[in-house]
Amino acid sequence: MNQVTQDIGQKLWNLCNLLRDDGVTYHQYVTELTYLLFLKMAKETGQEEKITAKYRWDVVEKKARDADLDGYKEMLLNLGRTTNVLVKQIFANATTAIRKPKTLSELVNAIDELNWYSVDREQMGDLYEDLLERNASEKKSGAGQYFTPRPLIDAMVAVMQPGLDDVIQDPAAGTAGFLISAWQYISKHHDLDSLKVEKIQKLRRNFHGMELVQDAHRLALMNLMLHGFEHVDGMHLGDTLTDEGAKLLPSANLILTNPPFGTKKGGGVPSRSDFVFLTSNKQLAFVEHIYKNLKPGGRAAVVVPDNVLFEGNTGVDIRRDLMNKCHLHTILRLPTGIFYAQGVNTNVLFFTKVSESAVDSTKEVWVYDLRANMPAFGKRTPLTREHFKEFERAFGKDQCGEPKSLAKRKDEGEQGRFRKFTREEIARRGDSLDIAWLRDESEGSGEELPEPAVLAREAMAELEGAIGDLRRILVQLGEEEASEVGEVVA
Repeated sequence: MNQVTQDIGQKLWNLCNLLRDDGVTYHQYVTELTYLLFLKMAKETGQEEKITAKYRWDVVEKKARDADLDGYKEMLLNLGRTTNVLVKQIFANATTAIRKPKTLSELVNAIDELNWYSVDREQMGDLYEDLLERNASEKKSGAGQYFTPRPLIDAMVAVMQPGLDDVIQDPAAGTAGFLISAWQYISKHHDLDSLKVEKIQKLRRNFHGMELVQDAHRLALMNLMLHGFEHVDGMHLGDTLTDEGAKLLPSANLILTNPPFGTKKGGGVPSRSDFVFLTSNKQLAFVEHIYKNLKPGGRAAVVVPDNVLFEGNTGVDIRRDLMNKCHLHTILRLPTGIFYAQGVNTNVLFFTKVSESAVDSTKEVWVYDLRANMPAFGKRTPLTREHFKEFERAFGKDQCGEPKSLAKRKDEGEQGRFRKFTREEIARRGDSLDIAWLRDESEGSGEELPEPAVLAREAMAELEGAIGDLRRILVQLGEEEASEVGEVVA
């Protein structure tokens, strides 16, 4: 972002101070701002034809001048009932957290006074994503669960090298960061200016996502729109772990995602009829979706917490199935402290689909440890793309991890960050992929425990997983009905 865009971004973020007296949270503010920015941008970019005349920006300004807060609330409701698909989705179940007419007036005036003509379309997208990142960094907002750090996203996209022919999917899209980064990579590495508008629109229709939470889905639509996606019919509101995920998300050449942490709400198991393995562990369920949804030859990069690498029973079954059907060639152990849930250790799995009937596709797994002896990331030490440069170099230029490319990699030994482990070595570990060898001597290492809520969630996930496995044993023994397997235990 240039300095002008940064200044506008800071002014927009500072506007949240206007709403503090109304008890509005950071997340509510970004949602509130999304409603107003959508209407303002439609006017500034000459796209108001999609919005009914009596619900456009000029009408919002009039209602703000007239202190007609009730009229503004009614506008939001009616915008959610309009016939235009994008407008309807942006304003679905829209409500305002503003409590005072004066606050609405100040907010509208402040937005109106900003120099929008100094910002081009792509910068508008970057500006909005900056707001999303600021929101995610505020612990109290709770929005971090929908936002993956952009340096991590860009590093994953860079090694996966999205192309013009790729159908790209994010089954846990959040605010659509992966999809936008993939599009920017394609735009940078291909001459899109030489393509006709119809071809570019067709390319954008190869991008697909699904998000469960309506507020996050709303922000994703706005983010995509500001990054040039005129048609966002590939961005679905829904649950990937139900049959609507199988129905609405097409098979993909490339899947990039960071599934939500934790267990399925209510402790139940996914209701996907095409799933073989039943587990309340959402990350494991997403892993099954991903390797099932990849086309043969398709590739994936997925963020998962450590428990996916070592969880027993169903976890072992899913890892074995993954290593049979896919070539799991690389695991990146991520630094701690880069996500909203402090203390949660995460990794990125990189794999390529062989076929649905393949066996023993994984012959070796390379593990890059970017966790040991790394700084404590946070506001004082932000994560940057530079932190991933050595990993990207070690990964190489082959996005699929073909054997001849892996043969060129260098095993750095017990003192290095990059090592190779054969399938036989992994089998001897009980098919655990939680592999570490470096002694962590970074300042504060081992001293700071995760927050109590994080520990509680991890304990609940392990207990619910164990209960689910025991119930499945009872089903197999004929002692319990299959329909009871997913019930909640008080």
